[in-house]
Amino acid sequence: MDVVFSEEHRLHDPISFLVRGQIAAPAEVPRRAEVLHQAVAGDHAVVAPASFDDACVARAHSADYLTFLEGAHRRWSELPGSGPEILPNVFPSRPQASRPEHIVGQAGYHMGDGACPIGAGTWKAARASADVALTAADKVRNGASHAFALCRPPGHHAFRDMAAGFCFLNNVAIATEHMLPTHGRAAIVDFDVHHGNGTQAIFWEREDVLFISIHCDPTNFYPFFWGYAHERGEGRGTGATRNLPLAPGTDDTGFLEALDSALETVAAFDPGVLLVSAGFDAQENDPLGVLKITTGGFGRVGERFGAFAAERDLPSVLVQEGGYLCDELGANLAAFLAGFETTRG
Repeated sequence: MDVVFSEEHRLHDPISFLVRGQIAAPAEVPRRAEVLHQAVAGDHAVVAPASFDDACVARAHSADYLTFLEGAHRRWSELPGSGPEILPNVFPSRPQASRPEHIVGQAGYHMGDGACPIGAGTWKAARASADVALTAADKVRNGASHAFALCRPPGHHAFRDMAAGFCFLNNVAIATEHMLPTHGRAAIVDFDVHHGNGTQAIFWEREDVLFISIHCDPTNFYPFFWGYAHERGEGRGTGATRNLPLAPGTDDTGFLEALDSALETVAAFDPGVLLVSAGFDAQENDPLGVLKITTGGFGRVGERFGAFAAERDLPSVLVQEGGYLCDELGANLAAFLAGFETTRG
């Protein structure tokens, strides 16, 4: 399996993480991508991404949001007394809010929480991460059975016009839009410990994209406001969203049961391509996780996806989401990919 990876991820090196009223050390740091890269480099061909036209990114994101991201840090730095990275201090009531002109107002408008600070290199790193996902998608679109996009920053909390939860550009949504002209219908399965709220929102009214998320119950867990079982999509997309929230402490058995249910739904949808948002923060020792999935469990998750794709000869794009620094991080990814390849071939 080809692994697509960009060294430009290092350009995003945040120093702030606003959590429980305090500025804490960030969890989404360059080291996590380096650990993941080291875990797969020996057994896979690692390739650099191609550069894709901005139009490929604009299929998933609004023009004003992309303009904001590209120029935000420069504009912020021109303010007297500005800090080294953007952390918004005003947030609108979004449904009736107007988009202001001032950078402080736009920061609040386009940044959903205190977990996505924008630094001097954030835009270039996020844009490279999108190219990683597009390159993996392009390989599959051009005939490869599967490919893995080792994306950093991650993407599944990024909305069409808003960053959140360490995410700026929604890599899996961008990859999905790239695949649809060739494959017609797409299914996205997200198994990060956090609900993929940005991905859900982007495809909320779409009938050609099935989105399924397996995650910790958001009643008492980030992202709090999305990820409940009653959320099913709207309009033409009604029924094309499915959430499978799990209780804190869910182990391999419960997780795999949820995955089997998700794959039954994918089979009924009959997509032309499968995309997987792979988050390893469901691991039992992850610093941000509350589920109890083992490294071996991630291997079985990979086996399930691989067998499903092989049975249907379903092209597959695997996209890295969460998973934070712990002793098992690299092994989790290696086990998942090995399990996938064992059954997919």
